[in-house]
Amino acid sequence: MPMTFSIVGRSGAALGVAVASKFLAVGAMVPAAEAGVGAVATQAAANLRYRPQGRALLRTGLPPADVVAGLVATDREHAHRQLGVVGTEGPGATYTGAECLDWAGGTAGDGYAIQGNILTGPEVVEAMAAAWLASPELPLDRRLVAALAAGDTAGGDRRGRQSAALYVVAPGAGYGGGSDTACDLRVDDHPDPVGELRRLLDAHELLFGTADPDTLLDLSGELAEEVRSLVGARGYASLDTWAGVENLEGRLVPGKIDPVVLAHLRDGGPSREA
Repeated sequence: MPMTFSIVGRSGAALGVAVASKFLAVGAMVPAAEAGVGAVATQAAANLRYRPQGRALLRTGLPPADVVAGLVATDREHAHRQLGVVGTEGPGATYTGAECLDWAGGTAGDGYAIQGNILTGPEVVEAMAAAWLASPELPLDRRLVAALAAGDTAGGDRRGRQSAALYVVAPGAGYGGGSDTACDLRVDDHPDPVGELRRLLDAHELLFGTADPDTLLDLSGELAEEVRSLVGARGYASLDTWAGVENLEGRLVPGKIDPVVLAHLRDGGPSREA
């Protein structure tokens, strides 16, 4: 029974869910999303059928409010459920059953829905909404985690902290373009799960992010010589080989070097002999 707080959001073509709870591995239960369709969070006495059923209803073109209404109308235990839904356009929708444990409630607006139960109070949801609305310039993964962190700081789950998760999808955004899963990070059991989720997101950005074209440096002259020397000192014949071992190959650009890659190379790391 994931007593928790979550945000379901949309930014451009990206859709996702961020969630935290005093519950083991909340990421295995609450979030679901499908690129080009929508995202769903089911919690309180979570009904895991809401995840495939909600996406199926969204595929028919129903707006989130009608999806929520359809799901709870056929659920005899709806008074114990909590649900958030967002589609590819328009406002999100949230639902809190009358029997959810206090404090429980939510709020929704254009492109988002926020909900929580067994919270310290309404200030958790209010802080999450304020953080979401204040950060439209952020990528969706960062924006969702910022909202989650604001809720955590405001009090979060009144029973304590244990797990958190982030799930984001966008067309072709997965590793190598082979899937739509842009980000799937889970902290299953940790004393500071939201803080740990932020750390994992930083690592995810380093390893799977792409180079910003405006910051690329010409790989020539003294810089090229420095890079050859550093790569050689680590026991590799080329930057490409070293970057592949370090899982940074997605940041390589012919004739250029990403400052993120350069900083990682300069900071060191395991050599071939290590």
